[in-house]
Amino acid sequence: MSKNIVIVGAVAAGPKAACRLKRLRPDWNVTMLDQDSLISYGGCGIPYYVCGDVSDEKELRSTSFHMVRDETFFEQAKGVRVLTRTRALAIDRKNKTVRVENLNTGEAGELPYDKLLLATGAQPVRLPIPGIDLDGVFAIADLHKAIAIKERIAQGKVSRAVVVGGGAIGIEMAEAFTDLWGVETTLVEYMPQLLPRIVDWHFAAMLKKHLEEKSVRIHTGESAVEILGDDQGKVTGVRTGQRTLEADLVIMAVGVRPRSDLAREAGLSVTPWGGIKVNHRMQTTDPDIYAAGDCIATTHLVTGKDAFAPFGSLANREGRIAADNMAGGASHFPGVVGSYVMKAFERCIASTGISYETALAEGFAADYSLTAPADRAHFFPGEAIVVYQMVFDRNTRRVLGLQGFGMMNDSISARIDTAAGLIARGATIEDFMTVEMAYSPPFSSAIDSINAAAYVADNLCAGLLRKVGLDRFFAWMEDFGREPDWVALDIRHLQEATPYAAKFGERWLAIPYNEMRQRHGEIPEDKTMIILCDAGTRSYEVQVMLDAVGKRNSLVLSGGFNVIRRVGADWLL
Repeated sequence: MSKNIVIVGAVAAGPKAACRLKRLRPDWNVTMLDQDSLISYGGCGIPYYVCGDVSDEKELRSTSFHMVRDETFFEQAKGVRVLTRTRALAIDRKNKTVRVENLNTGEAGELPYDKLLLATGAQPVRLPIPGIDLDGVFAIADLHKAIAIKERIAQGKVSRAVVVGGGAIGIEMAEAFTDLWGVETTLVEYMPQLLPRIVDWHFAAMLKKHLEEKSVRIHTGESAVEILGDDQGKVTGVRTGQRTLEADLVIMAVGVRPRSDLAREAGLSVTPWGGIKVNHRMQTTDPDIYAAGDCIATTHLVTGKDAFAPFGSLANREGRIAADNMAGGASHFPGVVGSYVMKAFERCIASTGISYETALAEGFAADYSLTAPADRAHFFPGEAIVVYQMVFDRNTRRVLGLQGFGMMNDSISARIDTAAGLIARGATIEDFMTVEMAYSPPFSSAIDSINAAAYVADNLCAGLLRKVGLDRFFAWMEDFGREPDWVALDIRHLQEATPYAAKFGERWLAIPYNEMRQRHGEIPEDKTMIILCDAGTRSYEVQVMLDAVGKRNSLVLSGGFNVIRRVGADWLL
């Protein structure tokens, strides 16, 4: 028997669900509506359209076989009725209808449903500050905004831009303006670091340093308090608590929140922060109403708590699972681990699971291993350094997260994807130590980076490795009066270590790695030695050797100078 399916929202989860339903139940009537005129586009590709990597906005709305996904496409190719410029006003759960309004004509009507899917997405957060409505202030709310931004830049109307918000969209937009268009760009983030709550501070610092090297000005720990304009209502700048920044264009990228008013007003359960509550079948608290995509609260598989994960990849998966269950199947969506990857000029940064900072806040007995290996065999041309941090629980040995930073290639994403699959299943350090990765010198080292990170975590848990945190070491370097009993033991080649010994005197001891067994008698026993090398591997070996001769007064700086150089410091030579 035919059924009526209504889907509210036609960007990611909605179209996926509609097409899946028509494949499972070709005789059902599927109606999809959206208040916009442009539908089924890749929103995550907007920064790449603005920067020119994607030349035409239609490419964001096209299939892999180059057909534009518009109303005609869905109706003729998929058998899905589409109502654009149509807003859902209210849900009558008792009579199972959706009240709608045509935004072009003002005509109102009702759509009956047997099953209803809410795929209403998310909307940009608007800062409650003066000037937010000035001409030239944009939030990346939809494809129309992206087209308008690109038109202004292409017409030569923008020479200076300010991006407010240091999350993924803000960073990607800053890159877009600077890389192709040569726009003088400043990014403002009110938190102390970029990508707050996604990566730990040293990964954010590595990203910040690279962005600044590419001429993006960055001010963290600052809030935008006012958008400035002229007497014609056009934006002229941004005022923060510390400075005034001139601008012809301002991008507000301070986050998004779920569009859940329709669900809340219908009496469906919604979290305090706005996510529509669903079960693992994507059902809301009304069994005939489903929800998927950026409007929902899902389960974080590490913390077990409600999570907001507004990613196009997840929206598509959730839309398919909702369709399966609406059609009478039994598909299951377990939750998310928050996998994330982004490009920033020539660098890549990625994470999955939770950060060390978040793990501590969640009450885990958290620790982390920090490694800086080569992204492929060291003898293969073009090898480059990558940095990984594995977060784990010391008591259970469960891996809680993995972060990576390095060159813009597939090396990091392959390890993050592997980690995501393992973490979602509650994997331990042992699982990461033994996971099999494909090996060939152009692609990885014989000891894969993900295995190596786990080996270091294992050594930490076993008490075989004692490390000093990067933040504590940096604090010591900024104030040499701090920790007066510390001495840096630099085991790199003398050509690298001697200049530091000359600069810092008795607080910096240079003894090459290959001479340590003969010269360990020079190590003072009344000082704590901070062992430094490039990656940390040799430092660990020296610590083991010193322990064997009774000198246990050492700590290893994991990641070594490979991390220090990427974070940056005033004292670097």
